[in-house]
Amino acid sequence: MNGRLMLLDTASLYFRAFHGLPDTLRSPDGTPVNAVRGLLDFIAKLVTDYSPDELIACWDDDWRPQWRVDLIPSYKEHRVATRRTGEPDVEQVPDLLVAQIPLIRQVLDAFGIAVVGASDHEADDVIGSFASQATGPVDVVTGDRDLFQLVDDAREIRVIYTARGMSKLEVLTEDVVRNKYGVSAQQYADFAALRGDTSDGLPGVAGVGEKTAAGLLDTFGDLDAIVAAAQERGKGMSESVRAKILAASNYLLVAPTVVEVVRTLDLPQPDFRIRPLSSEALDAARRLSADLGLGGGADRALRALGNDLDASA
Repeated sequence: MNGRLMLLDTASLYFRAFHGLPDTLRSPDGTPVNAVRGLLDFIAKLVTDYSPDELIACWDDDWRPQWRVDLIPSYKEHRVATRRTGEPDVEQVPDLLVAQIPLIRQVLDAFGIAVVGASDHEADDVIGSFASQATGPVDVVTGDRDLFQLVDDAREIRVIYTARGMSKLEVLTEDVVRNKYGVSAQQYADFAALRGDTSDGLPGVAGVGEKTAAGLLDTFGDLDAIVAAAQERGKGMSESVRAKILAASNYLLVAPTVVEVVRTLDLPQPDFRIRPLSSEALDAARRLSADLGLGGGADRALRALGNDLDASA
């Protein structure tokens, strides 16, 4: 991978699409398709605006890996719908979205967009591994702040952040991360561990918010040094903060492993280049689009991916 690679946090995008478009958008047989249509609109905009050479839809093969839960049992616990033994727990997902997830996989495949997941790992880990192993520039598209830890100006890795909506995309570089949070991108995972994240069930250090966490990292550099300073009554740490760090010492031993994305997965390396479909594949994609009632978003995505729809009409 030498050109500009775009990595999609697919679930983050289809959740946003589902909640951003009315569920009255249906296929001819009545199946809801608002998440499918919205995701295709997102892809059309992202590819048009940022001109990647390669595109991968990264997938949650396991949205709540057991090895993370073993370290912090509260990890994403509030989002569990059904517990299962020997396979991933079932996440709380609206029924009208559940029905669309297989369609999303089918459409991505038909449109020539590679979908890549990894057993026992989240999409974040797939993204972290592709980004860390890429030899060219990388755009990570997500609404998840955890992936800010990947931002690296020297390696041209940036995050296109979707939390404010697709009309207000924010491109995060190292300067943007520091201006927003007062820490470097390389410190972001330690910052997140200290601060915690209720949306992921990470408790953080009780009584330590973003400002205190950023100040500690500015003074001591990293989490290991912060813990060492607390244990040794190091300068630059008040007694009250020291007590909070020591009280959370067991949590801080395991939190970095949970918060840090995996960067070393051995992932498939097919040809991820964006290029036109064969005439037969394009015809099949257009038939699928018509069968599902995907409308103009499907055409915009196909055009953005380099297909000449007029020639196939």
